[in-house]
Amino acid sequence: MNDVWIFQIAQGIEMSPNTSVILGGSAQAKNVFWQAFGPVVMDINTHMAGNVLCSTAINLGQGASVNGRLLAETEVTLNQNVVTVPTP
Repeated sequence: MNDVWIFQIAQGIEMSPNTSVILGGSAQAKNVFWQAFGPVVMDINTHMAGNVLCSTAINLGQGASVNGRLLAETEVTLNQNVVTVPTP
């Protein structure tokens, strides 16, 4: 399926430790976009599915993983993380 989902968040995104965003059905990480207008913080051992676009900074805690892309205007901080870019 080639449907596209765009989630626009007027503030930042903060994921609690040990939480996950899991796509259901036939959703594909390459077609899901999380647009945040504040900082994105993924705490330890979290998992995000989709592409994160941020107007400030993206910070990943130790052990966090992403199936998608991390795009920020200022910085992306990684700490022993795995980022898997989906195939086009």
